[in-house]
Amino acid sequence: MKQGFYDAILDNPIIAAAKDEDEIDKIILNNDIRIVFVLFGDVVSIGTVVDKIKASNKLAIVHMDLIQGLNSKMEAVDFVKHFTKADGIISTRSEQIRYASEIGLYTVYRIFMIDSKVFEKDYSTVVKYTDAIEILPGLMPKIIKKTVKKFKIPIIAGGMISDKEDVINALDAGAIAVSSTNEQVWLL
Repeated sequence: MKQGFYDAILDNPIIAAAKDEDEIDKIILNNDIRIVFVLFGDVVSIGTVVDKIKASNKLAIVHMDLIQGLNSKMEAVDFVKHFTKADGIISTRSEQIRYASEIGLYTVYRIFMIDSKVFEKDYSTVVKYTDAIEILPGLMPKIIKKTVKKFKIPIIAGGMISDKEDVINALDAGAIAVSSTNEQVWLL
């Protein structure tokens, strides 16, 4: 994991995930939040969203799969780096993770742990290029423990995290951080 990303997580293991502009405005007011996952936008607006986050001294990590107008090609990663000045990306696409890592962005590989086939898949190619893996849903302490053991890289628990108990359970299971769209979790 790149040092700046790691330091931000150590400062606060709660990552605010924003689904719209109003949530960004609330996150900016929270001085404790250090990392923001941007889960919305399009090619016209994403630069402004990232600028707002960066102006509040937070890391902006853009979810490539959720930005309208971007595709799965490497040029989309170049666009995010050069025209938004984002600190990193989240993606379910291993090629984008690899390329983003090569050009110096923080990388979070997102995996939906829906069944044993997903867990048993060979992720060795992408693991060497990712700073952290985000697993969803994040309410599965047993799976978090197995995932931490399997990958031996930082795990972020995301999805369905809605209260202090969820946060504690995920961190106790070995996750280095949690991501949540729930405003109450941001305030913990």
